Amino acid sequence: MIPRPVPMQRFKQILTPQLFRWFAVAVVFSGLGVGLLKVLVDYLAWPFALATFCSAEICTLLRFLSVDRWVFGHRYPSWKRLWQYHVANAAGFAVWWSAANLLKSGGVHYLLAAVLAMFCSVGFSLLSNFLWVWRKPAVGAAEQSRPEQFGAGP
Repeated sequence: MIPRPVPMQRFKQILTPQLFRWFAVAVVFSGLGVGLLKVLVDYLAWPFALATFCSAEICTLLRFLSVDRWVFGHRYPSWKRLWQYHVANAAGFAVWWSAANLLKSGGVHYLLAAVLAMFCSVGFSLLSNFLWVWRKPAVGAAEQSRPEQFGAGP
């Protein structure tokens, strides 16, 4: 019979330093995204839909590099992880973009709409990042070849 972890042990298994760093990166880039959105909409007069798309893509690329290195400790980013991260973020982005534009069309100020919409996609992002993009390899999988890294030749 396998002993079951007591609730405090289980809690410590979930609340890892990686999780805290992931949330720290999310908070920093959420603020950066809102600031960039303000510049694009208020100062450059871009349409809100285009501004939300561009702001999100810029932050996605920069956030990937931060999460890959600082949260999950990869020395070099890989094309595979970048592709997986983009796929995972596409679904989370669709939720965020839809919610932000729906809230704005319902009369919510565009900056508040953008912030509230972030809460709609955090859970999905958390699960897809930890359980798919950066999941720990199964036993024996570490012996497989390393994925192609950025800048690596053919």
